[in-house]
Amino acid sequence: MKTKHYLLLATLTLLLTILIPWRPAEGYPILGGVERTDIRRLVRLERMDSAKLVRTLPYGSRHGIDYVRLNLMGRPLDSNLVARDAALEEELEDLIPNRGRAYSLAIMDITEGREPRYVERNADLGYQPGSVGKLAVITGIMCELENVYVDSIEKRWELLRTKKVRGGAFAVYDHHTIPEYDPETEQYSRPRVNQQHVFSLYEWIDHMMSVSNNGAASVVWREAMLMHAFGQDYPDLTEEQANEYFRTTNRRKLSDISHEVVNQPLRDMGISRDEWRLGTMFTRGASAIVPPQQGSTGTPRGMMKWMTALESGKVIDPRTSLEIKRLMYMTDRRIRYAHSPVLDSAAVYFKSGSLYGCRAGTSCGKYKGNRMNYMNSVAIVEQPDGARYLVALMTNVLGRNSAYDHQLLANRIDKLIRKDVPGMVDPSEGVVRPDSDD
Repeated sequence: MKTKHYLLLATLTLLLTILIPWRPAEGYPILGGVERTDIRRLVRLERMDSAKLVRTLPYGSRHGIDYVRLNLMGRPLDSNLVARDAALEEELEDLIPNRGRAYSLAIMDITEGREPRYVERNADLGYQPGSVGKLAVITGIMCELENVYVDSIEKRWELLRTKKVRGGAFAVYDHHTIPEYDPETEQYSRPRVNQQHVFSLYEWIDHMMSVSNNGAASVVWREAMLMHAFGQDYPDLTEEQANEYFRTTNRRKLSDISHEVVNQPLRDMGISRDEWRLGTMFTRGASAIVPPQQGSTGTPRGMMKWMTALESGKVIDPRTSLEIKRLMYMTDRRIRYAHSPVLDSAAVYFKSGSLYGCRAGTSCGKYKGNRMNYMNSVAIVEQPDGARYLVALMTNVLGRNSAYDHQLLANRIDKLIRKDVPGMVDPSEGVVRPDSDD
């Protein structure tokens, strides 16, 4: 009996090895991510038992760092996108649950070997972008980094790796936890960010991107403002000098600078104010120091323009675009749209966000707002069969958690885009699984 058991176990192990190959020497972020960034979260992943790492990261999240490429470098698209595909758009309409106005989409098929195809639905409708807006923050700090070190990209990455800053009042308050790891003691915990936390700029950016921490986003936004204000003196800026700057500078000027550093790079890419803008920092502590301005909004069309600029190497420059794409890839876990089972073997570069609220006199559950219930997903999908496409999905489905809608649409959109790609495995309609939201 034991012999049969061991034979069965060996057979299953062999099948898993064939179907889901594990390549520890090439697994991202094992190769390159640690040495380049000194992000301690990646050190922990590097040291993690292989079996546990496999359970932590789907196969599509385990590519080597050299796998990450920009898909449109050889055929850049301008900010006006490409002509809409009417036939594909008609098929898309049939995929929308109840064909409701609560769903807005922009989809770009950039699979190599065929002309780009573009479809959209209510793509100019504005939504509160939530955490998707953090893509504007990372764009902003990368732009200011270029101004600090105009002639050296390597010095920009070195500054991100070595410059350590304290969270301070900007970091609070946020309910999202962060991974905190001490490589010397190997102690690991998941605390909320507090004012005393000190991380490198790379780690603050990673916390903003990988676990969508709001405190980290406000700290990164703050550092972009300081780079803007101090320019080439920023690398030697002390915490005391930074605090004095925010204490003594006119609040209107602070508001204007905060608005400029995250919004002007979007305008330079041809994304209009109505298509995407940020006006409010992500924590109350930050907003108490830097007053909000004009509110925040986003549209699927604006998000699509940003993704096409990224894939074309036009978010600052090609190497910066590639670095941002890498940071979008190495998320702590996949949620919502990216949590769809049909994407498990795909490389997915994504950001999601949400904001919900209840009508006066009523109560509603988490992510089940009955006054507003925004949920947004931005994803670049690279399937093993060669399919490559970009998706910007923004919804306002009232009264229920629409994470499942995002997963369902991920299944349907993948099937729509890949239906004529050789070797495609047909995803089962409606296959979704419990999602753990950010």
